[in-house]
Amino acid sequence: MASSSRDIVGTARDLAAPDPDRLSMPEHYQRPGWFTTNVFNRIVAGLTRRGMSVYGSRVLEVKGRTSGEWRSTPVNLLRYHGEDYLVAPRGQTQWVKNLRAIGEGRLRVGARVRAFAAAELSDDEKPPLLRAYLKKWKFEVGTFFGGVGADSSDDELRRIAPDHPVFRLSDR
Repeated sequence: MASSSRDIVGTARDLAAPDPDRLSMPEHYQRPGWFTTNVFNRIVAGLTRRGMSVYGSRVLEVKGRTSGEWRSTPVNLLRYHGEDYLVAPRGQTQWVKNLRAIGEGRLRVGARVRAFAAAELSDDEKPPLLRAYLKKWKFEVGTFFGGVGADSSDDELRRIAPDHPVFRLSDR
């Protein structure tokens, strides 16, 4: 059987130097269940699109890193010390990968759309943000943080930081 040119040459992503920080650890991702995907997220996204933010919800829109098509998902926007952040409670989701690759997106509540640029934070910068995020949304996302909560030590928050990407948003 003949090999395809992809098998022989590989892709640019295959040939790029791997991130040494990610080599030793498997990619953390917690897939949403059927209820979350088919009921909860659809209700929250639908209400948010109609202009009713559910406890800080927004619809995140970001272009797909491969397709270039707009993708959307409901997210919780964290306002902390006058700045806005997106935290990925489920880990290395598709929206995280797309936002890393594209570096910008939009947040929507009803007809209001905010274009933003995103900068990913280092793990050392995350503990106070993870604490604030868990303080506000633990009832909704606490299960994804492995027993670590808003009252956990900075060391515990630093331990889980690699599993939860955080992006600082700035207006475009």
